[in-house]
Amino acid sequence: MESFEALCQAPFHLESLFPATGGFIEGRFCETIGNISCCLPCPLADWRYADNTARRVDVAGWISVAMLPLCLFLLISYAVLPAKWTNRHYLTICFTLGICCMEIAFIIPLGAKPDQCYNAITPNDMYSNLSCAFSGSMLLFGGWMVVIWSFIRTIAFHVQVCWEVVIGPKFMWGSFLCGFGIPAIGITVMLIFTGVSFRFGEICHINIKHGEQDYWYPIVAFAAAALIVQLATMAYCIHVYLRSLFDKSASTTENSSGLPSYTSSVRTQTARQAYRRVKRVLQLQWRGVTMVVVIIANVIFFAVVFIDLDREIAPTPANLKKAEPWLACLLMGGTREQCKEFASALGPNEATLLAMIYLLSLVGFWNFIVFARPSMLAGWLDLWRRGFSKRDEYISADANSRYPDNKGFEMLTTSTAKTPDPYMRSPSPNRMMGRTSVTSPSPTFDRSIHYGQEARYVRPSMSFSGPRPPSAQDWDPSRSFAQSHT
Repeated sequence: MESFEALCQAPFHLESLFPATGGFIEGRFCETIGNISCCLPCPLADWRYADNTARRVDVAGWISVAMLPLCLFLLISYAVLPAKWTNRHYLTICFTLGICCMEIAFIIPLGAKPDQCYNAITPNDMYSNLSCAFSGSMLLFGGWMVVIWSFIRTIAFHVQVCWEVVIGPKFMWGSFLCGFGIPAIGITVMLIFTGVSFRFGEICHINIKHGEQDYWYPIVAFAAAALIVQLATMAYCIHVYLRSLFDKSASTTENSSGLPSYTSSVRTQTARQAYRRVKRVLQLQWRGVTMVVVIIANVIFFAVVFIDLDREIAPTPANLKKAEPWLACLLMGGTREQCKEFASALGPNEATLLAMIYLLSLVGFWNFIVFARPSMLAGWLDLWRRGFSKRDEYISADANSRYPDNKGFEMLTTSTAKTPDPYMRSPSPNRMMGRTSVTSPSPTFDRSIHYGQEARYVRPSMSFSGPRPPSAQDWDPSRSFAQSHT
């Protein structure tokens, strides 16, 4: 074998000595020299980048170890605590589930310690290494989940702000169908036609062949659509805000309740009223908007870096010609550090790849910072004090004898006391007929109903009507448009 290896200058290996029996054959980096094919040793990243690159990539796994408990804390809080403490929503829950999948993908290699190479020149793939199959699938499925649920959240925010549509059960079930169905279809197509393999570090990534068509282009399309919708929504918010600054109509300056004035149509909204409505929605949705912007920025950055990496390392004639100075340096006995300057033309540099992987593992941190609420800690403290016992949150006052003052809420009474009862009670029919004198057509707003004492009428703050005594004079049909029957 050594005589055959001599045909390829070290550190290269003769490709014919390693038959295509397993591993990711297309992941070999070989060049034909004369009549023979010589390949660089596996893994290729160890020759393209510095010696300690693999250890730096492992840092992303330990970051995920710290971030996963934060995501699990949010999920457990959503499941255990009442909604008044967490303000949970299915958009937030499903989004957090996608991030958990990505964090688990980085943690798997820390425990499995997979071998990146099937043999000296061939990297392992999802068929030859179980850890590769799980880590790559979880990473890509989590990426699909995060992007799709970001897109759904953006659509929900847009229709509420711009179209004043309240999302309901139909939108929820449609979100579940798209939020889980599209990632499931996407990951199935990707695993069948493309697959994953070891390319950079101990976590598997999508392969080069058909990778752009099966994964990156659809992901970028949904991210770009979410970005466009988000920008359109924010532009509308800015437009409403600017209109409110120049709105001087009396209906908005005199009426601070945000409701249409009494003289205007119910459907008419001024600029300031629209601004108050948009402001309330923004106050409720700012967390989701912030997280969507972070995810979209990260996805676009990841896609640009990986697409550039795929195109630069693909075994095409143009890339092999570009790599000739680097390969010639290695053939002449140069070390990886000595030939590093020639390898800079092949794909993104080490700092860019490490930044991408670290940002990917830190998504869980931003999710916790945005969606965690101080009220969650108060909810857990309340749960601890109650000893995980169920509290009677909704109880009828007259149905529980533990409340001493429940008699004040009785609907009927048999009391015959002459002293007026301080509690409001419904009189019996006999007492209504015996002690009530009605002098107004509307008993609801009548001030002359005598039941123990005079019931004083209090005008509601937003009422535009009031009790009016009957007219003192007879009705004259000649003063109106009504026809006289006399």
